[in-house]
Amino acid sequence: MKIIADENIPFVKECFSSAGDVVTIHGRKITPDILKDADALLVRSITKVGKDLLEGSKVKFVGTATIGFEHINLDYLSANKIGFASAPGSNANSVAEYITSAILNLAEKYKLDITKKSIGIVGVGNVGGRVEKKTKAMGMKVILNDPPLKRQSGDEKYRPIEEIFGCDIVTLHTPLTLEGIDKTFHLADEKFFKALKKDVIFFNTCRGKVHETVALKNAITSGKTKACVLDVWENEPNIDIELVKIVDFGTPHIAGYSYDGKIVGMIMIYEAFCRFFGIKPKFGAKDFLPKPQVEKIDINKNDPKPLLTIINTLYDIKKDDAKLRQIIEKNAEKQGAYFDSLRKNYHIRREFQNTVISTGDKHLQKILEGLGFKTE
Repeated sequence: MKIIADENIPFVKECFSSAGDVVTIHGRKITPDILKDADALLVRSITKVGKDLLEGSKVKFVGTATIGFEHINLDYLSANKIGFASAPGSNANSVAEYITSAILNLAEKYKLDITKKSIGIVGVGNVGGRVEKKTKAMGMKVILNDPPLKRQSGDEKYRPIEEIFGCDIVTLHTPLTLEGIDKTFHLADEKFFKALKKDVIFFNTCRGKVHETVALKNAITSGKTKACVLDVWENEPNIDIELVKIVDFGTPHIAGYSYDGKIVGMIMIYEAFCRFFGIKPKFGAKDFLPKPQVEKIDINKNDPKPLLTIINTLYDIKKDDAKLRQIIEKNAEKQGAYFDSLRKNYHIRREFQNTVISTGDKHLQKILEGLGFKTE
């Protein structure tokens, strides 16, 4: 069996070689010619999979090691009896930890008391639900908006979008949908930003096309927003350099790139692949996860901001922001390749659950446990 895989899926060769011959390649370089004699295709979000890519190939199974699958033409796969699997929820905790770091570092930058701030979460699936839990643990008031979940559940906790507009922070966690009643393409457009309260803090970590670049730039430069954190951009990897310059924290679509999340996503499509082809799985996530770099943190009792210190010890968003900002100095024709290289060569980032925090502060202990840490 021949398997073509995006080289950015960690350990994909080591894992899937138990089932066949694995050829890894950059996700943007997967072509119909490469797939002609392939039996399976494993991708991430940058590879568009549909008729143009698969027609004439022998591919019987497609897996994407991502939570979203708008880059996959599911109708084409179904019509051609091609198996499919994605990795829902695999990077949800990673994104929520990224949001945690962003909030605490913005609070430090602007001298904010986050326990007096409200956050509006647009899209309350796997990621939005984790963000809800962590922001509540930090003492924030949380407003949830998710029209599909409201229709499905009837739960009054899902509020109208108008209530989101009054929040101090607004964060987007929707899938990208191009049409229909729940269309999210350019959801954050000029009208959206005008409806937000002045000095709002805006986050987008879902898909770049959920915000409209020109409208967002206008909101920032006009002073409507107090701060902006972007992990996703329209037209990746050829992103708007002027927007990079004016956001507070900008990163190269890596919010969900924790090592734990990547491995879990890979294993999810591996297990689905094995079920599809009737193969007994040989590996699990634990086979590929190394020991955490930071197994334990003892809190310094003299530290005035222990929570910020702990979070930044494990994940400091400012470091990823600094790396992306180097794109500003690159020649225009090299910027896209630089953006991709940051993703391909991303450092190993472990999730909070791998680290034990030693503290005698019961209040802080409760917060840390709500954020996913183990404590003693």
